[in-house]
Amino acid sequence: MALFITFEGGEGSGKSFQSKGLYRRLDKLKIPALLTHEPGGTALGEKLTRLLKWARDTGISPLTELLMFNASRAQLVAEVIQPGLKAGKVVICDRYTDSTVAYQHYGRGLDLKLVKTINEGATGGLAPSLIILLDVPVDVGLTRKENKKPDRFEQEGLAFHRRVREGYLKMAAADPKRWLVIDACQPRDKIAGIIWGRASRLLLKKSKTEVK
Repeated sequence: MALFITFEGGEGSGKSFQSKGLYRRLDKLKIPALLTHEPGGTALGEKLTRLLKWARDTGISPLTELLMFNASRAQLVAEVIQPGLKAGKVVICDRYTDSTVAYQHYGRGLDLKLVKTINEGATGGLAPSLIILLDVPVDVGLTRKENKKPDRFEQEGLAFHRRVREGYLKMAAADPKRWLVIDACQPRDKIAGIIWGRASRLLLKKSKTEVK
């Protein structure tokens, strides 16, 4: 039952926790599933991630950042996501192209058409059926990360992170059928229940379509 689900959100929104939770739930139900993440997910991607997130003595321009993210993404799509979907699995990805629009367009100010064109080239047009946005106020999300060493993006100012959040909410409002926006300040169990409610309905609809 091939299905592509992505998780999006700002820093400290709980994407990684909830994406892992959905994967474990599917696995427990014996539904073939695959969990991956961006940037990274492949040997090449992990090398690029170290530069993108942790480079201290190397300047990375917004355009270079965009191209590096999409180099990692192109490899992930070819090596992990597409094979998983072809094998009939539910593929869950922690971040995908909408992160790039949020961070590199809304956050960095790169041209939207340019960002979308490069995203399209890297993915071959592959888009998720469901995008789960865990929305959290910027100050709350960053506070959740205080005990961890901040990466390049977490060190950005509040204005940057607010632009990223606003970008996510604009994208979700423009495509409500594919986006599920969840208040990430709620208890984790409640969030997981909301996610499962939407995902399970999508799985049921998919299975009925395939039977026909």
